[in-house]
Amino acid sequence: MASRLFKIFLLLLTMLAAAPVGAESGYGLSVGDLVRVTVYDHPDLATETRITEGGGILFPLLGEVSVAGASASEAAARIAKALESGGFIKKPQVNVVVMEFRGQEISVLGQVNRPGKFPLQKASRLTDVLALAGGVTPLAADTLILISRRDGKARHTEIDLPSLFREGGEALDQDVTSGDIVYAPREPRFYIYGEVQRPGAFRLERNMTLVQALSVGGGPTARGTQKGIRILRRDKDGRMQTIEAGLSDTLQPDDVIYVRESLF
Repeated sequence: MASRLFKIFLLLLTMLAAAPVGAESGYGLSVGDLVRVTVYDHPDLATETRITEGGGILFPLLGEVSVAGASASEAAARIAKALESGGFIKKPQVNVVVMEFRGQEISVLGQVNRPGKFPLQKASRLTDVLALAGGVTPLAADTLILISRRDGKARHTEIDLPSLFREGGEALDQDVTSGDIVYAPREPRFYIYGEVQRPGAFRLERNMTLVQALSVGGGPTARGTQKGIRILRRDKDGRMQTIEAGLSDTLQPDDVIYVRESLF
């Protein structure tokens, strides 16, 4: 029940536009971005320009300055260094602001309402791209998987969705960048059959016990019994094994529960 309420909350939340995130949020400048460069006390040098295919911007006195891949503050430092080393301005104070973000895409796949590729038009975090994809569907699990590449190394990160929206969850709201993939897996399930009121497949909640699963299935029929219930479960090699289960045992994803007929 709590999980379903959380899903409703998340769907409502992702309909709202996320607050803008500053360019200092780890965003690397990209080809096509529109930037505004200003130099304190030198209004004549104020420049608004797009990053060229070569990864640079054309700036007065300096010509082309390479900025692609750098953050806004790193780009400002490069321009300041070039102005000072060229003998144009002593100790220049340069500011770079990104006016439009272009040229970067992120993929959002799995159990979301609008899966696909989305352009990153601003520095973004995980909640931003969830909003772009319309939030998760009711069939989504309580975890997200972020597939990213940092410093040339692939990285898989699992993010707990309920924790993301609790107090202190800001630490889980990771920065995302071009090429990242956000995947919302399908909810884990268990299966129940035999002498139960509602046989079928159901969502497996966290730390769900056998007795809780029985209640989801409506409980045993008049001919059924809670004694000798069996669970069919795959081992690490994929082989199906049969387990004599107790009512307090915790279920695992894809468990198959068989409720026997009473002998008396």
